[in-house]
Amino acid sequence: MRGNERGIALFARQRAISIPNLDTILRMTMPLPTEARLRFVENLPICRILNGMWQVSGAHGRIDSNAAVDAMLAYQDAGFTTWDLADHYGPAEDFIGVFRRRLTDVRGADALSEIQAFTKWVPQPGPMTRQIVENNVDISLRRMGVDCLDLLQFHWWDYQDLRYLNALEQLADLRDEGKIHRLALTNFDTQRLRDIADHGIRVVSNQVQYSLIDRRPQAQMTQVCEEQRVWLLPYGVLCGGLLSDRYLGQPEPD
Repeated sequence: MRGNERGIALFARQRAISIPNLDTILRMTMPLPTEARLRFVENLPICRILNGMWQVSGAHGRIDSNAAVDAMLAYQDAGFTTWDLADHYGPAEDFIGVFRRRLTDVRGADALSEIQAFTKWVPQPGPMTRQIVENNVDISLRRMGVDCLDLLQFHWWDYQDLRYLNALEQLADLRDEGKIHRLALTNFDTQRLRDIADHGIRVVSNQVQYSLIDRRPQAQMTQVCEEQRVWLLPYGVLCGGLLSDRYLGQPEPD
C-alpha cells in the first residue's frame, strides 16, 4: 500500500469499469483520464486497467497473430498500456516482442517507454539453482525482446516443497543485477506472504482473484499486504463480465 491508501490497492477499490472491446477502442477519440494512471512503483507508472493476455494461451481457438498485434496497437494508442501475461500463456511473450518491434516501426523507439509488460514464471516444483532460474528468465527476455523484465510475477504449485524460497532468492539476485525491474507473486496465500517477508525477500505485489463476489483476500491478506507494503493486483474483478451490464436482461448462461 502507499500513503493513506488502505486495504485493497486502487486497482480493486475503484468502481468497476467494463474493459472495452476492440471495436469500441477503435472508435475512441478521447484519451483516458489522468485518474486511469497509477504510480505502481518507482519509475513504473501503469494503467489501472491491465490488458490480460491469457486468451492467447490456446484454449480459445486459433489466434491470428497479425490481427492480435494490430489490436495491441489500438489498445496502446487508446491509453491501455499495461499488459499482463505469462511464460505459459502460449505465444503471449512472443506477441509482446512482435508488438514492441511493430510499435518501434510505426511510432519510433521512444514509444517503447510507454509499454509496461508484466509476465509470470510458473515452474514445475523441483531444484531451483541459479542456472535453472536464470535460464528461464533469459527465455522470457528473449521472447519479449527486452533487456529487463518490468515485473516478474512468480507462482509455485506446491507449498510443501520449500524450494520456492530458493527460486525467489535467485530471482531477487537477478533483480539486483538488473534483469528484473521488480519482483512479484501471483496466487500466493497469506501465510506464504508472511514467510517470504520473514525470509527477507522483497516483493511489490501479489496477483489474486478478487471481486464483489469473491472477497477472500479481505479475510487476512489485505492486512498483511498493508503491513508489508505489497500491492494486490486483482483479476476476475468483473467475474468474466458477469458484473457488467452485458448480462442484464439476458438468459442464464449454461
